[in-house]
Amino acid sequence: MSISSAEISQIIQQRIKDFEAPVVAADAGVITALGDGIAQIYGLSGVMAGELLEFPHQVVGMALNLEEDQVRAIVMGRSDEIKEGDEVRTTGRVVEVPVGRELLGRVVSALGEPLDGKGELGATAMLPLERVAPGVIVRQPVDTPVQTGIKAIDAMIPIGRGQRELIIGDRQIGKTAIALDTIINQKGQNLTCIYVAIGQNAASVARVAALLEEQGALEYTVIVSATAADPVALQYLAPYTGCTIGEWFMERGEDALVVYDDLSKHAWAYREISLALRRPPGREAYPGDVFYLHSRLLERAARLGEEAGGGSLTALPIIETQANDVSAYIPTNVISITDGQIYLEGDLFYAGNRPAVSVGLSVSRVGGSAQIRAMRQVAGRLRLDLAQYRALASFAQFSSDLDKATRDQLERGQRLTELLKQDQYQPVPVAQQVMVIYAGVNGLIDQIPVDRVSAWEQQFRRYLSHEQQELEAALTEKRALDEELERRLRDAVAAFNQGFDTGQG
Repeated sequence: MSISSAEISQIIQQRIKDFEAPVVAADAGVITALGDGIAQIYGLSGVMAGELLEFPHQVVGMALNLEEDQVRAIVMGRSDEIKEGDEVRTTGRVVEVPVGRELLGRVVSALGEPLDGKGELGATAMLPLERVAPGVIVRQPVDTPVQTGIKAIDAMIPIGRGQRELIIGDRQIGKTAIALDTIINQKGQNLTCIYVAIGQNAASVARVAALLEEQGALEYTVIVSATAADPVALQYLAPYTGCTIGEWFMERGEDALVVYDDLSKHAWAYREISLALRRPPGREAYPGDVFYLHSRLLERAARLGEEAGGGSLTALPIIETQANDVSAYIPTNVISITDGQIYLEGDLFYAGNRPAVSVGLSVSRVGGSAQIRAMRQVAGRLRLDLAQYRALASFAQFSSDLDKATRDQLERGQRLTELLKQDQYQPVPVAQQVMVIYAGVNGLIDQIPVDRVSAWEQQFRRYLSHEQQELEAALTEKRALDEELERRLRDAVAAFNQGFDTGQG
C-alpha cells in the first residue's frame, strides 16, 4: 500500500492548520547579584518601572531601579529560594491586587493573599497597586461626618468622609485604640473599613482581628497585614494595597475608611529598600522622594462629586513620634499632607486623661462642616471653656487667692475634662454625646463632685437609653437642638440629678 505525495501534503497542511501554539512574548534576564531582598538583573531591556517580575519557584518581584545596563528589583517573597544565575521574566503588567466584597472579614497579605486560613478569597476583580489620585474637578467638599464614638474627637476635632486626619503621638499612648474605636463605631453606618498593619508583630495583628470579630466589626472590615517578619518589600507595598481596596468601594459610590498603622514603619521600610537599591540618602538617611512616598498615598483619599459616583475614601494615617518631637522629618511631612491631626500627649495619658487628646495641638481643617448641627451648637463652647481652663490652671497652681470667677472657671474645666474621659472600645452614640456635653457646658453638673463626674456620665447615658428613649430618638432624627428639645433635655438632667448619688449623702 503506497501513500501519494498529495495525501502527505494534505495531512501536513491540515496539521499546520490545526496547530494552536500560544504566542508568548516575554523579556528574560539573569540574576547577577542577590542580597537584602534586592535582585540585580541583567538583560531585561523592555521592562517597565513597577512591573511584576517572575522569579523561579513562584516568587515574584517588582522592578524599581531601571539603570543603563541592569535592573534592580525588590523580591516579594522568600529570597532564599532563588539564587544568582536564575532566569527572571517580565509579565507585561504592573503589580495588581484582588479587590471586592469577597475581602470583607478577611486578613490578607500586601499582595492580597489570604492569611487567616479561611480558604481562597474568590475575588475576580483586580486593580493596580499604584493609581493616580482623583483630580480637583471630580472632588467635592467634605460635609458628612465619620462618627468615631469618641466624645473629645467628635466634639472638637471632627473627621469628615473623604478627609485625611493624622493620629500622632509617642508609642503606647492610644493611637491604635482611637483607630479601632472608630472602626467599631461604624456598625450600621454604611462605612467599609480597611485596617493596614505595617511592621507589627503577628500576635498584635491577631489580637486586632480577634477584637474586631468580638465587637462584630470584622464583617465590614478588611485587614491588610505586613508583619515585621515579612520581607521589607511587603511592608512597603501594604498601604498601597489597603488604599486600592478602599478605592474599589469609593468608585462604586460607597464610603470607605482606611487606617494606616503606622506610616513611620512604612517610611523605615522604604528607607531600607532605597539604601539597598543604592539610591542617594538625604536627611536622616531617607531618600529624596520620601515626601512623595506618602503624598501619593494620602492624596488618593477624596470625597467624589455626584457625577463621579459620590463615594468617599477617608484616611487615618498614624505616625509615631520620639519624645513628643513633632518637628522630626516624617511627622512634619505627613502633617503638611493631611487635613489636620489628632495629637496624643504622653503627659495627659499618664495623668489618667484617656483618650489623651491635646486640645491645643490637635486640629481638624474641615471643622464644623463634618459635624451634625446639634454637635456644632454645643461643641464651640466646649473648646473655648477647655482652652481657658488650661490657661488658668497653669497660673492657678502658683496662687491660692483666686477670685470667684476664676474658681468657677477652674471648677467647670475640671468637670469638662472628666466628662471627656472614655474607656477603650466603648464608643458613644452621637446623640448621647451631644446631651452629655450640653449638660457640661451649660453648668448643669456644676454641683456634681469632680471625682463623681465620670460615674454621673455613665449612669446618665444609661438613664437616657432606658428612660429617655424618645428624647434620644428625636435628637437623632432632627440632628439639631431647638427650644423644645433643649427644654426636654434640661428637664431630663434635672430629674436624673435628683436621684443621683453624689457621694456626699
